[in-house]
Amino acid sequence: MRAVVLTVSDGVAAGVREDRSGPAAERILEGLGFSAEVRVTPDGIASVEHALRDAIAGGASLVVTTGGTGFSARDLTPEATRRVIEREAPGLAEAMRAATFGVNPHGMLSRGVCGIAGQALVVNLPGSQAGVEESLGVIAPALRHAVDLLRGDPTEH
Repeated sequence: MRAVVLTVSDGVAAGVREDRSGPAAERILEGLGFSAEVRVTPDGIASVEHALRDAIAGGASLVVTTGGTGFSARDLTPEATRRVIEREAPGLAEAMRAATFGVNPHGMLSRGVCGIAGQALVVNLPGSQAGVEESLGVIAPALRHAVDLLRGDPTEH
């Protein structure tokens, strides 16, 4: 199964900041059996929407974004994601927020969404390495099953 990790960051896209969250997500997903690659796009609805659609059109079964889920003016990843997904998967976002709140109270400020676009699952994660590791740790047990269901694997019902 193919996964794309999309780092959403003006600083990383401009080459002035190192990407730590994308490689962290890539390592975790590869540990779950996904073939993963990291891509980078600047913040903004149009750029994120284009990158999401490109990853899905390229055959990704799972697209995980890192960054752009907070309160700053350029944090628009959830808005771009809602333009791409057909159905939301709120349980994943709720589980991540609930679990990470105990570790970091700022977790409640995450506006990340999760949803289904065709046969792909899209998951918004925080932009920090710790946030990525904590959030993926929460939903990891359900990711393969969710992707198998979306791909139409009849043994997964």
